Amino acid sequence: MRKIALIVFVFFCACQVRAQQVEVVKFDRLQNVIDSKTDKIQVINFWATWCAPCVKELPLFEKLNADKKDVKVTLINLDFADKEKKVELFLSKKKMTTEVLLLDEIDYNTWIDKVDQSWGGAIPATLIINPKNGKRKFIERELQEGELQKLLAEVE
Repeated sequence: MRKIALIVFVFFCACQVRAQQVEVVKFDRLQNVIDSKTDKIQVINFWATWCAPCVKELPLFEKLNADKKDVKVTLINLDFADKEKKVELFLSKKKMTTEVLLLDEIDYNTWIDKVDQSWGGAIPATLIINPKNGKRKFIERELQEGELQKLLAEVE
């Protein structure tokens, strides 16, 4: 019985080690992502674990991240910094691999306009930027299947 308990414990620990680590960041780090001078189109999605439409659209971003190597997907979580372990557990449970940054900025009014002037603050919200030509798209609602590809084409 002890052998089985030890095996289960080791397996559990190994699974925890592989869980995605969430980096807690301030807005300046997010600003660096937005202003990045890369060859890749930037897709930045704002979401939270408690937001049902946000969670519903996450597989679209996971698929885009896996399929399009010329696109950089970054998921900005808004659960607050003290929820880091909760977010990591959520990502592990959903088997997500896309980069996630947990934004530690409680006063949204200080940074929302810096992301996009039209943003009213609702989530999910997605910012798509083509650094090569400067084209941008901002969407403040849940995206549907196939919509990301159309939006990417609009900024290419």
